[in-house]
Amino acid sequence: MNVDTNDKRQAFIWAWVIGTIFYLVEYAVRSSPAVMIPELEQVFHVDAVGIGEIVVKYYFTYSVTSLVAGVALDRWGGKGVISFGSLVLGVGSLLFAVPLVAAGDIGRLLQGAGSAFAFTGCVYLAAHGFSPKFLATAIGITQCVGMLGGSAGQFVTGPLISSGFPVKSFWLIIGVISVVIAVMLYMTTPREQVSVSGKTAGILAPYRIVFTNPQSYLSGVISGCLFAPTTIFAMTWGIAFLKQDLQFSNQAAVVACAMVPMGWVVGCPLAGWISDRMGKRRPVLIAGIVVMFIAFTQFVFLPASLPSWLTLAVFGIASGVAMIPYSIIKEANPDEVKGSATGGINFLVFGVTSILGPIFAAYFGKTLFTASDNTAHFKGAGIFFIVIILVAFFLSLVIGETGKGAGLRKVQVS
Repeated sequence: MNVDTNDKRQAFIWAWVIGTIFYLVEYAVRSSPAVMIPELEQVFHVDAVGIGEIVVKYYFTYSVTSLVAGVALDRWGGKGVISFGSLVLGVGSLLFAVPLVAAGDIGRLLQGAGSAFAFTGCVYLAAHGFSPKFLATAIGITQCVGMLGGSAGQFVTGPLISSGFPVKSFWLIIGVISVVIAVMLYMTTPREQVSVSGKTAGILAPYRIVFTNPQSYLSGVISGCLFAPTTIFAMTWGIAFLKQDLQFSNQAAVVACAMVPMGWVVGCPLAGWISDRMGKRRPVLIAGIVVMFIAFTQFVFLPASLPSWLTLAVFGIASGVAMIPYSIIKEANPDEVKGSATGGINFLVFGVTSILGPIFAAYFGKTLFTASDNTAHFKGAGIFFIVIILVAFFLSLVIGETGKGAGLRKVQVS
């Protein structure tokens, strides 16, 4: 490897560092509205249902734009594309400070669209900056930083807003920070000579490659199933279920559920590092799923046998293996579609959680305050996620090994 190549790799690593800050801010933007519902009601002059309708628009554009972000990175490289995403996030955050429902709707849509470039962009930069043996570690660190942003969006922003800090000022500051990050990303990301072959020349051609590879679907469904207990339970319904069904105090419920995303902070880089050291993906993935299954089963059926915060911390650390399929999908697809592979798995993961979330809400969330037997209700909800974890386990036995020295060949672009 010559000096110019080394310098370019270092430049990509520096851009990745700034990209992880973009991801942290994006995650904070995603989770912050949950702790300022009353204040947002006053800003937009609507009730809680109206705020919910505004806030959920983030996910509409996030899922679709994940695909756009992936193909844009493959066609035009990282310079300009990732910074554009941060700029869109900034504009959306600034609009969210305008006291009009239309501004809130458009702002939240732009926030979702801009956020879709964050993780996809970070993985793209990491793949160009780090050698393959450190890729899973870098992806794990990226997700770790994102979860820190998600935690900060609730556990830092909440007390800040409660103490009287103006909501409008919060979104203005976030908007300015995002614009500054956009400028820094544009300045640090190396310019590339992107080679577009005949097979990847069309806008949708990269996704034709990614989505005709069975490994891509296996990666997306496995990761989506492993994300579900974290996003649907711990970060959405968990506190309410622990308070209502298990009679936890508010503080105990918050602390217990907070252990899951905090566990990710440790588990994501740890799982990536172990996987890179072993040079294999499947053994680490399977081991993590087994620990998740044991921990969550104990939490559901024997909740008093161990402190809930401890069980959920172990569960959160183990669930860091949900990021390993992100390495698998990149290694199982050609280098020419790195960005599209990440966009594709983001789309699949979001699709899985989007399907499972309403199902859980319909069968268990809706009956949370009307159940005649709270213990049975909690066990039923827990079994829902245990089954999902088992699905991920059985699929992990089928997915091909892509680690260093693996015999699995990439889909070729010819």
